[in-house]
Amino acid sequence: MANIIIGCEESQTVCLEFLKLGHNAFSCDIQECSGGNPDRHIIGDILKIIKGGVFKTQSGKSVKILKWDALIGFPPCTFISNAGARWMFPKAGIVCLERLEKAKKAKDFFMELFNSEIKFISLENPQPLKIVELPKASQYIQPYEFGHPYSKKTFLWLKNLPCLMPTYFVTDYKPFIPSNTGGKKRGHKATIFHISKKDKSKTFQGIAKAMAEQWNEIITNH
Repeated sequence: MANIIIGCEESQTVCLEFLKLGHNAFSCDIQECSGGNPDRHIIGDILKIIKGGVFKTQSGKSVKILKWDALIGFPPCTFISNAGARWMFPKAGIVCLERLEKAKKAKDFFMELFNSEIKFISLENPQPLKIVELPKASQYIQPYEFGHPYSKKTFLWLKNLPCLMPTYFVTDYKPFIPSNTGGKKRGHKATIFHISKKDKSKTFQGIAKAMAEQWNEIITNH
């Protein structure tokens, strides 16, 4: 059994998959969880939580973790993502300095997680802006590789963990997030439903299951 912290996750999708395999897993976010397991959710600053200590879960239960064995993180991507290029560069050759400053802070947060002393680390984000200069990602994955009929290119930065292997290919899929104006011009089709910002960021069940099952042995053996 390993101590696993799932950072910036209120849905508990990944956390619950690791719990099924018997790990001492907790989700952590600055907001309450929606995954239905408050005993396994810590509300607070993930940068403090990863250092270990005594914490209180959302339900009020005290938890003592001296050292985390693995960190699966989903740091905020609003100012890092390539999807925000039109706001980062409002006019050709001009950078929005206010947004660039926020992107730098988001990168610092990302790197502090990635450079932590935890043995096994996986951080997830969409394709980043080149100007942010994040390290090269280990791989990118798509929901349709894990049993979901959607495309949503997602990058993983891995430390001491193997790349995820697809589990079930779905050949008939559509974009998960509605295309912006530029996407429509390139022929991308929008999804047929409206989706909230919170739901956009939730991990697909098939990907969460693959993370837990494929990384279980290496984390457990450690």
